Amino acid sequence: MKSIKILSVNSSTERGIKFPVDEIVLSESGIIGDVHSGTGRQISIIDTSHIELFRKLTGARETAFGEFAENITVSGIGTHPVIPFDKFKIGNAELEVVQIGKPFHDQFRELGNYVMPRVGIFCRVSKTGSIKAGDFAEYIPKIYKAQIITLSDRAYKGEYDDLSGQAVKKLLIDFFEKNKLPYEIHTQIIPDDSGMLTEIIQQSVNSEYDLIITTGGTGIGKRDITVETVQPMLHKEIPGIMEHIRMKYGSEKPNALLSRSVAGTIKQSLVYTLPGSVKAVNEYMNEILKTLHHLFYMLRGVDVH
Repeated sequence: MKSIKILSVNSSTERGIKFPVDEIVLSESGIIGDVHSGTGRQISIIDTSHIELFRKLTGARETAFGEFAENITVSGIGTHPVIPFDKFKIGNAELEVVQIGKPFHDQFRELGNYVMPRVGIFCRVSKTGSIKAGDFAEYIPKIYKAQIITLSDRAYKGEYDDLSGQAVKKLLIDFFEKNKLPYEIHTQIIPDDSGMLTEIIQQSVNSEYDLIITTGGTGIGKRDITVETVQPMLHKEIPGIMEHIRMKYGSEKPNALLSRSVAGTIKQSLVYTLPGSVKAVNEYMNEILKTLHHLFYMLRGVDVH
């Protein structure tokens, strides 16, 4: 994305049109003194390209900065596909995108229908500071990072190919591309070793991976150590999804009930432990992917209801 210039910063103590000010000062709750401080959509941004398109389509008069109820008017974003959890760094301040567009409001029926509800960028403060007209913003895209860990003594030794890990990778690629989410996927094969697994998970969490998926080691064999290793590391368990999967597939194939797979969170990372067979991986991922996007929002405290 080319350089993003701040053309105007705008604020108001009441809902509706905002008015240009010399600078806006950010607290953790939003713009100090602005009506939207403390809300889920603390700060709004509009690019002039959308305002110009609105004027072209409607023949509207010239509009003033803040008239679309935006806090920050910019040039340089254009039609770039900004998504939630992208960031804008402006001096010492940093904004994190939480939503694109918003519900309609009757008092802005004409302007709002064409601009804010469709293309408005809504952010929250991730680093405090101040912003003024003439500043420049650095765009930091969100890239979803996934770590896939296959536990298998034999695959680690090269005695057979890792099919389950590759099955997870293919399904994740399909998911990210379908949802138009930039991504990185990393894979590792390790033996059934608790110490190695713990180390990789800790490194992945520290590196802010969004998703950690293991395959293998969820049975009751002597070398099945995945669940015993992962479960104590979880900060919060998500038992329902694994219970659902076991019951759904176990109702027809009782052996599916024997998996001890668990799911949960460690800091900002979602963690799932899957069985080692490709068939089981496909069944588990089919259910996991149904809620994955929603969980990304929940884990970051964004209400999408």
